[in-house]
Amino acid sequence: MNCLMTAWHRHEGELRAWLRGRLGNTHDTEDMVQELFLKALRQDRKFCELDNARAWLFEVARNALADRLRLKKEEVELPDDLVAESAEPDAVDSLAACLPRALAELQEEDREAITLCDLEGLNQEDYARLKGLSLPGAKSRVQRARKRLREHLTLACQVRFDAAGKVCCFVPRTPQG
Repeated sequence: MNCLMTAWHRHEGELRAWLRGRLGNTHDTEDMVQELFLKALRQDRKFCELDNARAWLFEVARNALADRLRLKKEEVELPDDLVAESAEPDAVDSLAACLPRALAELQEEDREAITLCDLEGLNQEDYARLKGLSLPGAKSRVQRARKRLREHLTLACQVRFDAAGKVCCFVPRTPQG
């Protein structure tokens, strides 16, 4: 971990300035710097084995920036008077309680793919690098894991989906204690 902290302190200022120049916003810059530090931290010992920590940090920063800009581009400003569909808060809470148990019942590979990519926000390119997979291989693994989770939720929580693929109803299942 000392190699991570040494490299981080050596390159953080330059990285921060580079991001600030592209994001133009101190708040977004700080968020991105924190995300990058966490990604480096997740590398654990692999980070110390990198030939060029600076190059790795900037590559991950460029990819994260591209992801952020792509998402921002897809955002659409909604009018303030738009009425939101109301979901039963108890139903949402019950489904949220079922998800951890269903996720825990998946195979380790599926659980890890969903946890890292969908719950912790690791992009699939970084996931591929982390697992030593090609990008198409990583994308396939994540898609298969999502499919198996959906199938498991259908059985374990009796989740049903409407024609648009959204959850329409389910039978709550209490978490194992």
